[in-house]
Amino acid sequence: MSVETFSPHDIELTMSDKAIRHFKRQLDSKSESAVRLSVKESGCSGFMYVMDFVNQGEDSDKPFTFDGISVFVAQDALPILNGTEIDLVTEGVNSSIQFKNPNAKAMCGCGESFTL
Repeated sequence: MSVETFSPHDIELTMSDKAIRHFKRQLDSKSESAVRLSVKESGCSGFMYVMDFVNQGEDSDKPFTFDGISVFVAQDALPILNGTEIDLVTEGVNSSIQFKNPNAKAMCGCGESFTL
């Protein structure tokens, strides 16, 4: 049996230019000044991404900054989100934030939840 050591200082999270522009537009129209990411057990596959607009993160959150956008990641979500790229994807007339997460092994059919 092997043991994997996890350090919250080694977390890699990236955000595409499209997503940065999207969040800047969103935050310009809100009273909140940052984004908080977390995950929760939910859906048909196990976990679901949760995005909230906030003014500050919780004490245990890890802060990231992407071209002036403050993003706080919940401590318990760090190992799940490690290596994830946050992107804005446009399909036809619809745009949505998508998480390109190398830790997700499968997505549910509706796209709302994922399995590790």
